[in-house]
Amino acid sequence: MERRLGKDLRAAALLVCGMAIGAAACAAPAQPADELLIGQSAAYSGPLGELGLEARRGAELCLAQVNAQGGVHGRKLRLVAIDDAYDPARTEANVRQLIDEQQVFALMGVMGTPNNEKVLPLIAGKKVPVVAPLTGATSIRKAEFDNVFHVRASYGDEARKIAQHLATIGTTRIAVIRQNNGFGRDVLTALEAELATRQIKPVAVATVENDASDAAAAVAKVLGSDANAVVLATAGKPTVESIKGINQGRKGLPMYALSVMGTRGALKALGADGVGVVVAQVMPYPWNAAMPLVRDYQQAMGTQAAGEYSYMSLEGCLNARVLAEGLRRAGPNPTREKLIAALAGMRQFDIGKLQLGFAKSPYVASSYVELSIIAPGERFRR
Repeated sequence: MERRLGKDLRAAALLVCGMAIGAAACAAPAQPADELLIGQSAAYSGPLGELGLEARRGAELCLAQVNAQGGVHGRKLRLVAIDDAYDPARTEANVRQLIDEQQVFALMGVMGTPNNEKVLPLIAGKKVPVVAPLTGATSIRKAEFDNVFHVRASYGDEARKIAQHLATIGTTRIAVIRQNNGFGRDVLTALEAELATRQIKPVAVATVENDASDAAAAVAKVLGSDANAVVLATAGKPTVESIKGINQGRKGLPMYALSVMGTRGALKALGADGVGVVVAQVMPYPWNAAMPLVRDYQQAMGTQAAGEYSYMSLEGCLNARVLAEGLRRAGPNPTREKLIAALAGMRQFDIGKLQLGFAKSPYVASSYVELSIIAPGERFRR
């Protein structure tokens, strides 16, 4: 009887919500007394699956670390993760399920530029906290998205760092291969703007699809130019295929990539072809155990996981810690509104000696970018 009553109440709640994301009647879903549910839609399969899996692993392990220390105000944090294979339509369906059916308290680490572009307008102003979208796109860093809290630096920050480095070393004939989606367009726009301040225009721009089916054509266009460096505004398989193709056609041509290529899977797939590629990073060096954030991350990953450390799993870990800190500040009886207010009030804060801070909407905690290089042995070196 009690079980039937619970089902009836749940059905009634969904009816009141009208199945609309973040409807006012569902702004504060009931949560178990001993835990809070955190939703995530990301690519755990497909051409960008490795990226999503690494970020998820870091988040889950660091949430487990928080939970082992008593959770937040006695409540454990549980990640409810659903694969969307980097398909925006699936992301939308997943987010609807997470909010309407799973009744998660907040979203964390929703992955991808086109994916976030699809779902954030649906929940804007609806009091669903969105923490650390896994994208640096400026297209979703808008003041009206005042429920969204970005942790990583923007793709614009990464593009500017690469452009500044190229200008410093006197490289002016720059070609670009960009993914044929919002992510690729966003990076290209930022890169072109930074280069324009130095009276430089790309000598060639080629696009590549998410599945890398046309990577050979993109590479041929770049190699047909007189470029003396190539910037890869790509992630996952398009990055791997582009790098291999460029090396086959013109070994030694300098290449520069964005942070989202920096997975263990990408390094393994590249092998010797990856050596010498410069990669912008938005997280500290994951092997620097002298930094408290990194040391905690390494402990969460386990003593046998040194070969599995990565920038992406460190990012997932940091995102989990930012969320946990926001919930701690929201108090023992959190609501979505209290969490949003707590995060917005974190103007300057320190997580493991990494200085972060949300100022005003659009809320962005970090502009940290450094350049690394892929060294022999499928590893990064600063």
